[in-house]
Amino acid sequence: MKDFNLFMSQLSETNSTLESFTDFDKVYKNVSKIAIKLNQLNYLLGKTNIKESIKELYEENPKVFDVLDILIAVRKSDKKKVLNKKLNPVLLESYFTDVDSICCYIESTGLAEVFSSKQITNLVDYVFGIEVGLDTNARKNRGGNIMASVVAQKFTEAGIKFRTEVNSTEFPDIKTLGTDLKRFDFVIEAKNKTYLIETNYYNSGGSKLNETARSYSEIAPKINIYPQYEFVWITDGKGWNSAKNKLEEAYNIIPQVHNLTTIHDFVKTVKGD
Repeated sequence: MKDFNLFMSQLSETNSTLESFTDFDKVYKNVSKIAIKLNQLNYLLGKTNIKESIKELYEENPKVFDVLDILIAVRKSDKKKVLNKKLNPVLLESYFTDVDSICCYIESTGLAEVFSSKQITNLVDYVFGIEVGLDTNARKNRGGNIMASVVAQKFTEAGIKFRTEVNSTEFPDIKTLGTDLKRFDFVIEAKNKTYLIETNYYNSGGSKLNETARSYSEIAPKINIYPQYEFVWITDGKGWNSAKNKLEEAYNIIPQVHNLTTIHDFVKTVKGD
C-alpha cells in the first residue's frame, strides 16, 4: 500500500558533497582562455582618465575588449540584450565595437569607478572569483549527477544490469510517446518487463519541480499502457516540500515512484521479475 506522507517523511536532507560545490577545473579553464586579454585590460586599473586610457588600449589591441561582458558576470554564450539610450534592445557585445561605446559601457556599468579606485588589482583574479560565483548555477546539475551515481551503485550492488542515457527511439513500439525524443536515465531489461527510469534530486525548491512532476505524470501512463514496459521515477530531496501538491498528484498517477529509502522495493521487484 502506497503511503505518500511516509514517502515525504523519508526524503533526505541533502546529497551535497564538498566536491559538488565548485568545479575548479572548469573555472581554471574558463579563466585561462581569456587571461591574456584580462592582463591587457589591467592597464586600465588605477587610471583617472579612463577614456584616454581606453583609446590607447583600443589602438593597441581592439580585441581585448571582447571580454568585458564577464566583468559584470555575463557569459558571451548568454547573448544578453540590454536597452540602449533610445530604449531599443541591443546585444551587450555591441558595446565592445568602438571607443565611445566601450566608454559608455564601462561608465554605465560602474566599472569605471571600480577601475579608477583601485578596488581591483588584477582582473584575472577578479574574473576567477566571478567564475566561481557563476559555477554555483551548475550545482543542481551536479546534484542530479550524484543522484544518478547513487542509483547506479544500488543497481550494481544488487547485481542488476542496466543501461544509461537511453533514447526513446530504441523502443519504436511505444507509439504513444509520439515524435518527441525522450532520453531515459536508466533502462533495465528484466525477463518479463523493461523498466524506463528517470532519476533526480532536489535540494531546493523552484518552478522546475512542478514541471518535472507534471511531465512525468503525462509520460508514465503513455508507457504503462504497454504491459512489457513500465515507467519508474526515483527522486529525493527536501526541495519537494515546496512542490508537495504536484508531487502527490504524480505519486498517485505513477505506480512506481521511489526515493532512496524505498529504492530497495524496486530492486526486489526487478529481481523477482
